[in-house]
Amino acid sequence: MDTKDVILELRTKKGLSQDELAEKLFVTRQAVSRWENGETVPNTETLKLLSNFFDVSINTLLGTPRKLICQCCGMPLSDDAAISHNRDGSLNEDYCKWCYADGKYTYSDMKDLIDVCVKNMAGENFTEKQARIYLENLLPTLDYWKRYDELSDDEQVEEFKKMLIDK
Repeated sequence: MDTKDVILELRTKKGLSQDELAEKLFVTRQAVSRWENGETVPNTETLKLLSNFFDVSINTLLGTPRKLICQCCGMPLSDDAAISHNRDGSLNEDYCKWCYADGKYTYSDMKDLIDVCVKNMAGENFTEKQARIYLENLLPTLDYWKRYDELSDDEQVEEFKKMLIDK
């Protein structure tokens, strides 16, 4: 689906006129019309506003031009509902909601993540052994694990785990 069709569909699902959407985004009705006619594409800042307003990824707004995968567990992010959110509520297209929740990383130990993922992958297209080997090879190539020392906050992860256990 093209960007023009995505914006038109999202706007009409919300029951908004072009004028109403323009007002919410601080643009002109003509700008919205040009997007929906395919004459132009919203600029980067406006794509961010549209993403937040409609609660969809920028990738979705652009017609899914690239394949997104979680940079922690490797899960394909083909559904906006699986994409994580930052603390401010904006979508974070780098992680799934299970690896990064409300601005907090969930996993500090690759082995723990592999154990969780193997349980979910085994039986679909993989045996447990195949899934484990696949993940042991994949995870070290993902951005989170390459930059773990920079990105992680072990204390934050432990607090998050305790909160989950307490629930």
